[in-house]
Amino acid sequence: MKANVQPAPLVLAIATLVSTGCANTSLSGSEASEPATKASVVEHYADLAHAGYEDALITAKALDKATDRMLANPTEANLQAAREAWLAARVPYQQTEVFRFGNAIVDDWEGQLNAWPLDEGLIDYVQTDGYQYELGNAGATANIIASERVNIGGETIDVSSLTPELLAGLNEAGGSEANVATGYHAIEFLLWGQDLHGFEQGSGERPVTDYAKGADCTNGNCGRRGQYLDAVTDLLITDLEWMVAQWAPEDSDNYRSQLMNADADEGVQKMLFGMGSLSLGELAGERMKVALEANSYEDEHDCFSDNTHNSHYYNGQGIQNVYTGLYRRVDGTLVSGPSLSDLVSQNDPELDSRLKVQLETTMAALSDLKSHAEAEEDPMPFDVMIAPGNAKGADIVNGAIMALVQQTASIEQAARQLGLETLSPDDAGHSF
Repeated sequence: MKANVQPAPLVLAIATLVSTGCANTSLSGSEASEPATKASVVEHYADLAHAGYEDALITAKALDKATDRMLANPTEANLQAAREAWLAARVPYQQTEVFRFGNAIVDDWEGQLNAWPLDEGLIDYVQTDGYQYELGNAGATANIIASERVNIGGETIDVSSLTPELLAGLNEAGGSEANVATGYHAIEFLLWGQDLHGFEQGSGERPVTDYAKGADCTNGNCGRRGQYLDAVTDLLITDLEWMVAQWAPEDSDNYRSQLMNADADEGVQKMLFGMGSLSLGELAGERMKVALEANSYEDEHDCFSDNTHNSHYYNGQGIQNVYTGLYRRVDGTLVSGPSLSDLVSQNDPELDSRLKVQLETTMAALSDLKSHAEAEEDPMPFDVMIAPGNAKGADIVNGAIMALVQQTASIEQAARQLGLETLSPDDAGHSF
Protein backbone atom coordinates (compact mmCIF):
# COMPACT_ATOMS: atom_id res chain seq x y z
CA MET A 1 0.00 0.00 0.00
CA LYS A 2 2.33 3.16 -0.83
CA ALA A 3 4.36 5.53 -3.46
CA ASN A 4 7.88 6.83 -3.58
CA VAL A 5 7.42 10.59 -3.40
CA GLN A 6 9.81 13.26 -2.23
CA PRO A 7 8.54 15.81 0.30
CA ALA A 8 6.46 18.39 -1.50
CA PRO A 9 7.51 22.05 -1.47
CA LEU A 10 4.34 23.04 0.41
CA VAL A 11 4.90 20.30 2.97
CA LEU A 12 8.52 21.35 3.44
CA ALA A 13 7.50 24.97 3.93
CA ILE A 14 4.93 24.09 6.58
CA ALA A 15 7.26 21.60 8.26
CA THR A 16 9.99 24.24 8.46
CA LEU A 17 7.64 26.73 10.07
CA VAL A 18 6.44 24.19 12.61
CA SER A 19 9.77 22.66 13.50
CA THR A 20 11.64 25.93 13.81
CA GLY A 21 8.83 27.47 15.84
CA CYS A 22 8.14 24.72 18.36
CA ALA A 23 10.65 21.91 18.29
CA ASN A 24 14.06 22.25 19.90
CA THR A 25 13.02 25.08 22.19
CA SER A 26 13.18 25.37 25.95
CA LEU A 27 10.63 28.14 26.04
CA SER A 28 7.29 27.76 27.72
CA GLY A 29 4.17 29.36 26.35
CA SER A 30 3.78 32.11 28.90
CA GLU A 31 6.04 35.11 29.31
CA ALA A 32 3.54 37.09 31.35
CA SER A 33 4.52 38.41 34.80
CA GLU A 34 1.48 36.89 36.50
CA PRO A 35 1.93 33.23 37.48
CA ALA A 36 -0.03 30.66 35.54
CA THR A 37 -3.05 29.06 37.16
CA LYS A 38 -4.72 25.79 36.33
CA ALA A 39 -7.70 27.71 34.96
CA SER A 40 -5.54 29.92 32.71
CA VAL A 41 -3.61 26.88 31.46
CA VAL A 42 -6.81 25.02 30.57
CA GLU A 43 -8.13 28.09 28.75
CA HIS A 44 -4.95 28.31 26.69
CA TYR A 45 -5.19 24.57 26.00
CA ALA A 46 -8.57 25.29 24.41
CA ASP A 47 -6.95 28.06 22.37
CA LEU A 48 -4.32 25.58 21.13
CA ALA A 49 -7.02 23.10 20.15
CA HIS A 50 -9.02 25.73 18.31
CA ALA A 51 -5.96 26.94 16.38
CA GLY A 52 -4.90 23.39 15.50
CA TYR A 53 -8.29 22.35 14.23
CA GLU A 54 -8.63 25.61 12.30
CA ASP A 55 -5.34 24.84 10.57
CA ALA A 56 -6.51 21.31 9.84
CA LEU A 57 -9.64 22.80 8.27
CA ILE A 58 -7.66 25.37 6.25
CA THR A 59 -5.41 22.69 4.79
CA ALA A 60 -8.34 20.33 4.19
CA LYS A 61 -10.03 23.04 2.13
CA ALA A 62 -6.83 23.41 0.10
CA LEU A 63 -6.85 19.63 -0.39
CA ASP A 64 -10.47 19.74 -1.54
CA LYS A 65 -9.67 22.44 -4.11
CA ALA A 66 -6.66 20.50 -5.35
CA THR A 67 -8.66 17.30 -5.80
CA ASP A 68 -11.40 19.24 -7.58
CA ARG A 69 -8.83 20.63 -10.02
CA MET A 70 -7.44 17.17 -10.61
CA LEU A 71 -10.88 15.72 -11.25
CA ALA A 72 -11.74 18.51 -13.68
CA ASN A 73 -8.40 18.13 -15.49
CA PRO A 74 -6.70 14.81 -14.71
CA THR A 75 -3.04 15.51 -15.45
CA GLU A 76 0.10 14.24 -13.74
CA ALA A 77 0.80 17.74 -12.46
CA ASN A 78 -2.66 18.06 -10.93
CA LEU A 79 -2.45 14.62 -9.33
CA GLN A 80 0.91 15.52 -7.81
CA ALA A 81 -0.53 18.82 -6.54
CA ALA A 82 -3.40 16.93 -4.89
CA ARG A 83 -0.91 14.57 -3.25
CA GLU A 84 1.12 17.53 -2.00
CA ALA A 85 -2.04 19.08 -0.56
CA TRP A 86 -2.82 15.82 1.26
CA LEU A 87 0.70 15.71 2.74
CA ALA A 88 0.39 19.33 3.86
CA ALA A 89 -2.98 18.63 5.47
CA ARG A 90 -1.43 15.93 7.65
CA VAL A 91 0.95 18.39 9.33
CA PRO A 92 -1.59 20.28 11.47
CA TYR A 93 -4.03 17.39 11.85
CA GLN A 94 -1.46 15.02 13.36
CA GLN A 95 -0.62 17.67 15.95
CA THR A 96 -4.26 17.73 17.06
CA GLU A 97 -4.26 14.05 18.03
CA VAL A 98 -2.96 15.04 21.47
CA PHE A 99 -6.51 16.31 22.16
CA ARG A 100 -7.78 12.73 21.97
CA PHE A 101 -8.06 10.34 24.93
CA GLY A 102 -8.79 12.98 27.55
CA ASN A 103 -11.62 14.55 25.56
CA ALA A 104 -14.31 12.00 24.74
CA ILE A 105 -15.85 14.33 22.17
CA VAL A 106 -12.67 14.04 20.10
CA ASP A 107 -12.33 10.27 20.46
CA ASP A 108 -15.97 9.73 19.48
CA TRP A 109 -15.39 11.81 16.34
CA GLU A 110 -11.86 11.11 15.14
CA GLY A 111 -12.45 7.64 13.72
CA GLN A 112 -14.35 9.12 10.80
CA LEU A 113 -11.24 11.16 9.93
CA ASN A 114 -8.23 9.05 10.82
CA ALA A 115 -9.21 5.39 11.29
CA TRP A 116 -6.60 2.87 10.14
CA PRO A 117 -5.51 0.34 9.04
CA LEU A 118 -8.16 -0.07 6.36
CA ASP A 119 -9.05 -2.83 3.95
CA GLU A 120 -8.84 -0.72 0.81
CA GLY A 121 -10.67 -3.29 -1.30
CA LEU A 122 -13.83 -2.00 0.34
CA ILE A 123 -13.38 1.22 -1.64
CA ASP A 124 -11.79 0.39 -5.00
CA TYR A 125 -9.98 -2.23 -7.03
CA VAL A 126 -6.96 -3.92 -5.52
CA GLN A 127 -4.34 -6.28 -6.85
CA THR A 128 -5.63 -9.41 -5.20
CA ASP A 129 -2.33 -11.31 -5.38
CA GLY A 130 -0.80 -10.71 -1.96
CA TYR A 131 -3.61 -8.39 -0.80
CA GLN A 132 -3.65 -8.57 2.99
CA TYR A 133 -6.90 -7.86 4.79
CA GLU A 134 -8.66 -8.61 8.05
CA LEU A 135 -9.61 -12.29 8.15
CA GLY A 136 -13.34 -12.76 7.98
CA ASN A 137 -14.06 -9.24 6.77
CA ALA A 138 -16.92 -9.59 4.30
CA GLY A 139 -16.31 -6.05 3.04
CA ALA A 140 -12.62 -6.47 2.26
CA THR A 141 -13.23 -6.80 -1.50
CA ALA A 142 -16.64 -5.12 -1.80
CA ASN A 143 -15.32 -2.44 -4.21
CA ILE A 144 -17.91 0.27 -3.65
CA ILE A 145 -16.67 2.25 -6.64
CA ALA A 146 -17.38 -0.62 -9.05
CA SER A 147 -20.78 -1.45 -7.57
CA GLU A 148 -24.32 -0.19 -7.41
CA ARG A 149 -24.99 -2.42 -4.41
CA VAL A 150 -22.70 -4.21 -1.99
CA ASN A 151 -23.45 -7.04 0.38
CA ILE A 152 -21.51 -6.88 3.63
CA GLY A 153 -22.24 -9.28 6.44
CA GLY A 154 -25.53 -10.33 4.92
CA GLU A 155 -26.78 -6.75 4.48
CA THR A 156 -27.30 -5.37 0.97
CA ILE A 157 -26.47 -1.68 0.76
CA ASP A 158 -27.40 0.63 -2.11
CA VAL A 159 -24.22 2.55 -3.03
CA SER A 160 -25.43 3.91 -6.35
CA SER A 161 -25.24 7.52 -5.11
CA LEU A 162 -21.89 8.30 -3.52
CA THR A 163 -22.74 11.00 -1.01
CA PRO A 164 -20.82 12.06 2.11
CA GLU A 165 -23.68 10.72 4.23
CA LEU A 166 -23.58 7.31 2.56
CA LEU A 167 -19.82 7.00 2.98
CA ALA A 168 -20.01 7.96 6.66
CA GLY A 169 -22.59 5.24 7.19
CA LEU A 170 -20.32 2.61 5.63
CA ASN A 171 -17.61 2.94 8.26
CA GLU A 172 -17.28 -0.34 10.18
CA ALA A 173 -19.90 -1.94 7.93
CA GLY A 174 -20.45 -5.57 8.88
CA GLY A 175 -18.91 -4.90 12.27
CA SER A 176 -15.33 -4.71 11.00
CA GLU A 177 -13.10 -1.82 12.08
CA ALA A 178 -11.07 -2.43 8.91
CA ASN A 179 -14.01 -1.21 6.82
CA VAL A 180 -12.95 2.42 6.68
CA ALA A 181 -14.75 4.38 3.98
CA THR A 182 -13.87 7.96 4.95
CA GLY A 183 -11.15 10.24 6.23
CA TYR A 184 -7.54 11.01 5.43
CA HIS A 185 -6.56 7.42 4.68
CA ALA A 186 -9.42 6.78 2.29
CA ILE A 187 -8.36 9.93 0.44
CA GLU A 188 -4.73 8.81 0.60
CA PHE A 189 -5.64 5.49 -1.04
CA LEU A 190 -7.63 7.24 -3.77
CA LEU A 191 -4.65 9.49 -4.54
CA TRP A 192 -1.81 6.95 -4.29
CA GLY A 193 -3.41 3.51 -4.66
CA GLN A 194 -2.02 0.35 -3.13
CA ASP A 195 1.63 0.23 -2.13
CA LEU A 196 2.80 -2.97 -3.78
CA HIS A 197 6.47 -2.58 -2.84
CA GLY A 198 6.34 -4.45 0.45
CA PHE A 199 9.51 -3.77 2.43
CA GLU A 200 11.23 -2.16 -0.55
CA GLN A 201 11.36 1.56 -1.30
CA GLY A 202 8.34 2.88 -3.14
CA SER A 203 4.75 3.80 -2.39
CA GLY A 204 1.44 3.71 -4.25
CA GLU A 205 1.54 4.35 -7.97
CA ARG A 206 -2.05 5.00 -8.95
CA PRO A 207 -2.08 6.40 -12.51
CA VAL A 208 -3.85 9.70 -13.09
CA THR A 209 -5.75 7.94 -15.88
CA ASP A 210 -7.79 6.29 -13.12
CA TYR A 211 -9.64 9.62 -13.21
CA ALA A 212 -9.59 10.14 -16.99
CA LYS A 213 -12.68 10.50 -19.10
CA GLY A 214 -13.85 8.23 -21.89
CA ALA A 215 -11.45 5.83 -23.57
CA ASP A 216 -8.49 7.16 -21.59
CA CYS A 217 -9.92 5.74 -18.35
CA THR A 218 -7.88 2.96 -16.75
CA ASN A 219 -9.14 0.28 -14.36
CA GLY A 220 -12.76 1.22 -15.03
CA ASN A 221 -15.29 3.35 -13.16
CA CYS A 222 -13.30 6.57 -13.43
CA GLY A 223 -16.40 8.72 -13.04
CA ARG A 224 -17.47 6.85 -9.90
CA ARG A 225 -13.95 7.07 -8.52
CA GLY A 226 -14.04 10.82 -8.96
CA GLN A 227 -17.45 11.02 -7.29
CA TYR A 228 -16.11 9.09 -4.33
CA LEU A 229 -13.05 11.32 -3.98
CA ASP A 230 -15.22 14.43 -4.22
CA ALA A 231 -17.65 13.17 -1.56
CA VAL A 232 -14.98 12.01 0.88
CA THR A 233 -13.07 15.31 0.76
CA ASP A 234 -16.31 17.24 1.25
CA LEU A 235 -17.05 15.12 4.32
CA LEU A 236 -13.59 15.80 5.73
CA ILE A 237 -14.30 19.54 5.61
CA THR A 238 -17.72 19.16 7.24
CA ASP A 239 -16.26 17.08 10.05
CA LEU A 240 -13.45 19.55 10.73
CA GLU A 241 -15.84 22.51 10.66
CA TRP A 242 -17.83 20.83 13.41
CA MET A 243 -14.76 20.29 15.60
CA VAL A 244 -13.51 23.84 15.09
CA ALA A 245 -16.88 25.07 16.36
CA GLN A 246 -16.57 22.87 19.46
CA TRP A 247 -13.43 24.73 20.54
CA ALA A 248 -14.45 28.22 19.43
CA PRO A 249 -14.28 30.96 22.08
CA GLU A 250 -17.27 33.11 23.01
CA ASP A 251 -19.74 30.28 22.47
CA SER A 252 -21.80 29.31 25.50
CA ASP A 253 -23.05 26.04 24.03
CA ASN A 254 -20.02 24.07 22.83
CA TYR A 255 -17.45 21.71 24.26
CA ARG A 256 -15.02 24.50 25.13
CA SER A 257 -17.62 26.15 27.36
CA GLN A 258 -18.21 22.84 29.17
CA LEU A 259 -14.48 22.43 29.71
CA MET A 260 -14.09 25.96 31.04
CA ASN A 261 -17.08 25.60 33.39
CA ALA A 262 -15.73 22.37 34.87
CA ASP A 263 -13.19 22.18 37.69
CA ALA A 264 -9.76 23.26 36.46
CA ASP A 265 -8.20 20.09 37.88
CA GLU A 266 -10.37 18.11 35.48
CA GLY A 267 -9.06 20.11 32.54
CA VAL A 268 -5.42 19.66 33.57
CA GLN A 269 -6.07 15.93 34.01
CA LYS A 270 -7.39 15.77 30.43
CA MET A 271 -4.30 17.54 29.13
CA LEU A 272 -1.84 15.21 30.83
CA PHE A 273 -3.84 12.07 30.11
CA GLY A 274 -4.00 12.99 26.41
CA MET A 275 -0.25 13.61 26.31
CA GLY A 276 0.57 10.39 28.14
CA SER A 277 -1.83 8.18 26.20
CA LEU A 278 -0.69 9.45 22.81
CA SER A 279 2.94 9.02 23.89
CA LEU A 280 2.58 5.53 25.29
CA GLY A 281 -0.28 3.38 24.03
CA GLU A 282 -0.95 5.05 20.70
CA LEU A 283 2.32 6.29 19.22
CA ALA A 284 4.91 4.11 20.96
CA GLY A 285 2.57 1.11 21.02
CA GLU A 286 -0.06 0.88 18.30
CA ARG A 287 1.76 2.89 15.64
CA MET A 288 5.36 1.83 16.18
CA LYS A 289 5.80 -1.23 18.41
CA VAL A 290 3.08 -3.28 16.69
CA ALA A 291 4.45 -2.66 13.20
CA LEU A 292 8.05 -3.30 14.27
CA GLU A 293 7.47 -6.47 16.27
CA ALA A 294 5.18 -7.97 13.62
CA ASN A 295 7.34 -6.71 10.72
CA SER A 296 4.02 -5.58 9.25
CA TYR A 297 3.84 -2.84 6.66
CA GLU A 298 0.06 -3.28 6.80
CA ASP A 299 0.26 -1.68 10.25
CA GLU A 300 2.07 1.37 8.90
CA HIS A 301 0.07 4.52 9.58
CA ASP A 302 0.28 6.43 6.26
CA CYS A 303 0.87 3.25 4.32
CA PHE A 304 -0.13 4.29 0.78
CA SER A 305 1.99 7.45 0.63
CA ASP A 306 4.99 6.43 2.77
CA ASN A 307 4.38 9.51 4.90
CA THR A 308 4.37 7.60 8.19
CA HIS A 309 7.54 9.26 9.48
CA ASN A 310 5.83 12.64 9.29
CA SER A 311 2.69 11.41 11.01
CA HIS A 312 4.80 10.12 13.89
CA TYR A 313 6.88 13.30 14.01
CA TYR A 314 3.89 15.62 14.19
CA ASN A 315 2.18 13.46 16.81
CA GLY A 316 5.29 14.01 18.93
CA GLN A 317 5.19 17.72 18.12
CA GLY A 318 1.59 17.92 19.32
CA ILE A 319 2.57 16.47 22.70
CA GLN A 320 5.34 19.02 23.06
CA ASN A 321 2.96 21.81 22.00
CA VAL A 322 0.56 21.10 24.84
CA TYR A 323 3.28 20.98 27.49
CA THR A 324 5.04 24.18 26.39
CA GLY A 325 1.87 26.05 25.38
CA LEU A 326 3.40 26.81 21.97
CA TYR A 327 1.97 26.09 18.53
CA ARG A 328 3.28 27.38 15.21
CA ARG A 329 0.33 27.86 12.86
CA VAL A 330 0.47 27.10 9.15
CA ASP A 331 0.57 30.84 8.39
CA GLY A 332 3.69 31.15 10.55
CA THR A 333 2.14 32.87 13.57
CA LEU A 334 2.99 31.54 17.02
CA VAL A 335 0.26 30.77 19.54
CA SER A 336 1.56 31.07 23.10
CA GLY A 337 0.15 31.34 26.59
CA PRO A 338 0.09 29.86 30.10
CA SER A 339 1.36 26.29 29.97
CA LEU A 340 1.69 23.06 31.88
CA SER A 341 5.40 23.80 31.94
CA ASP A 342 4.67 27.00 33.85
CA LEU A 343 2.57 25.12 36.40
CA VAL A 344 5.09 22.34 36.92
CA SER A 345 8.04 24.74 37.20
CA GLN A 346 6.24 26.64 39.99
CA ASN A 347 6.13 23.42 42.03
CA ASP A 348 9.18 21.46 40.85
CA PRO A 349 11.63 23.27 38.53
CA GLU A 350 13.82 20.18 38.29
CA LEU A 351 10.93 18.02 37.05
CA ASP A 352 9.93 20.71 34.54
CA SER A 353 13.49 20.88 33.19
CA ARG A 354 13.73 17.10 32.97
CA LEU A 355 10.43 16.76 31.13
CA LYS A 356 11.33 19.50 28.66
CA VAL A 357 14.65 17.76 27.96
CA GLN A 358 12.81 14.46 27.47
CA LEU A 359 10.38 16.07 25.04
CA GLU A 360 13.37 17.43 23.11
CA THR A 361 14.98 13.98 23.18
CA THR A 362 11.81 12.46 21.75
CA MET A 363 11.64 15.06 19.01
CA ALA A 364 15.30 14.39 18.20
CA ALA A 365 14.56 10.65 17.92
CA LEU A 366 11.55 11.33 15.70
CA SER A 367 13.66 13.76 13.66
CA ASP A 368 16.18 10.95 13.16
CA LEU A 369 13.41 8.70 11.91
CA LYS A 370 12.17 11.49 9.65
CA SER A 371 15.61 12.36 8.25
CA HIS A 372 16.36 8.73 7.36
CA ALA A 373 13.01 8.45 5.59
CA GLU A 374 13.62 11.63 3.59
CA ALA A 375 17.33 11.16 2.85
CA GLU A 376 18.36 12.03 -0.71
CA GLU A 377 20.56 8.94 -0.90
CA ASP A 378 19.28 5.54 0.22
CA PRO A 379 16.15 6.78 1.98
CA MET A 380 14.70 4.44 4.58
CA PRO A 381 10.95 5.01 4.93
CA PHE A 382 9.15 3.48 7.88
CA ASP A 383 8.10 0.32 6.04
CA VAL A 384 11.75 -0.34 5.17
CA MET A 385 12.83 0.33 8.77
CA ILE A 386 10.51 -2.39 10.08
CA ALA A 387 11.60 -5.01 7.53
CA PRO A 388 12.82 -8.34 8.97
CA GLY A 389 16.56 -8.22 9.54
CA ASN A 390 16.90 -4.44 9.28
CA ALA A 391 18.84 -3.91 12.52
CA LYS A 392 19.57 -0.24 11.80
CA GLY A 393 15.92 0.49 11.08
CA ALA A 394 14.83 -1.34 14.24
CA ASP A 395 17.32 0.72 16.28
CA ILE A 396 15.88 3.96 14.89
CA VAL A 397 12.30 2.95 15.66
CA ASN A 398 13.18 1.56 19.09
CA GLY A 399 15.02 4.76 19.92
CA ALA A 400 11.83 6.74 19.33
CA ILE A 401 9.74 4.23 21.27
CA MET A 402 12.00 4.37 24.33
CA ALA A 403 12.10 8.18 24.29
CA LEU A 404 8.29 8.24 24.28
CA VAL A 405 8.15 5.76 27.16
CA GLN A 406 10.58 7.81 29.23
CA GLN A 407 8.73 11.08 28.71
CA THR A 408 5.47 9.37 29.68
CA ALA A 409 6.91 8.48 33.09
CA SER A 410 7.67 12.16 33.69
CA ILE A 411 4.20 13.16 32.45
CA GLU A 412 2.77 10.86 35.13
CA GLN A 413 5.07 12.42 37.72
CA ALA A 414 3.93 15.89 36.66
CA ALA A 415 0.33 14.87 37.29
CA ARG A 416 1.21 13.79 40.82
CA GLN A 417 3.16 16.99 41.40
CA LEU A 418 0.07 18.98 40.42
CA GLY A 419 -2.06 17.13 42.97
CA LEU A 420 -3.99 14.99 40.50
CA GLU A 421 -5.06 11.40 40.89
CA THR A 422 -2.90 8.64 39.42
CA LEU A 423 -2.78 9.40 35.70
CA SER A 424 -2.60 5.82 34.33
CA PRO A 425 -2.26 6.82 30.66
CA ASP A 426 -3.69 4.37 28.18
CA ASP A 427 -1.03 1.83 27.22
CA ALA A 428 -3.33 0.05 24.71
CA GLY A 429 -2.36 -3.25 26.32
CA HIS A 430 1.35 -2.89 25.56
CA SER A 431 4.21 -3.46 27.96
CA PHE A 432 7.49 -1.61 27.50
